[in-house]
Amino acid sequence: MFMDTTDIDKVFQKFPNQKREDLIPILQAVQDEFGYLSSEVINEVGRYLGMSENKIYGVATFYDNFRFTSRGRHHFRLCHGTACHVAGASTILKELEKLIKVSEGETGEDGLFSLEVVSCMGACGLAPLIQVNDKFYTNITLDSLKEIVVSIRKKDKASI
Repeated sequence: MFMDTTDIDKVFQKFPNQKREDLIPILQAVQDEFGYLSSEVINEVGRYLGMSENKIYGVATFYDNFRFTSRGRHHFRLCHGTACHVAGASTILKELEKLIKVSEGETGEDGLFSLEVVSCMGACGLAPLIQVNDKFYTNITLDSLKEIVVSIRKKDKASI
């Protein structure tokens, strides 16, 4: 990712004191701006705070909410909590990987889809469920999963 340093400088302006305790809020703000934490971004944050990249990676990798790769335009989050697992989340995952041609934790080369498996979404009575960007789909079956993916592909093509 090519980064315009004026973009990251705008984020840094929100944290003028350059304190180590601002690391997590800075990482959150930078991720909001760029979509993920690239090695270039980590390097700039380290330079700004006077911290090593290893220390920053150590903190960022501890938390699930930080990403180190870009997301697709349509980001799938599949719940794999106990209720979803019992309701067939593993089968849904295998089928989803086939349908979108993306493996867990990856983003497709075309940038259309990315896939993340999460431990619980807190909607056990609606299992299994997936989230695509900001929309939730519940009681997923293999048929409804296929319909979701086909619908997203159609909408995406129409918006281009």
